[in-house]
Amino acid sequence: MMTIYFFPYIYMFIIGLIVFVMDRKHLLSMLLSLEMIVLSLFIFLIVFLNFMGYQEFFSMVFLTFSVCEGALGLSILVSMIRTHGNDYFQTFSILQC
Repeated sequence: MMTIYFFPYIYMFIIGLIVFVMDRKHLLSMLLSLEMIVLSLFIFLIVFLNFMGYQEFFSMVFLTFSVCEGALGLSILVSMIRTHGNDYFQTFSILQC
């Protein structure tokens, strides 16, 4: 009975991983797929903690870390666009940095 509740979130996680692995052209699409993965893990965590009868304190810690991860990703995106003019990974070179 417990596996019925987790199937949609497992599918969300797998689809987010597939998009993250397959679409590596733009940094913004990678950040959006990472946020989809984090959101599916957060919902999975909420459902699991409610099902097991635990408190949801750990979910707030997880949400805090995911917000910090999103803010860090956006700051990296803004700095890359300011320095290079776009977010394509093909235009970046380690030798130029």
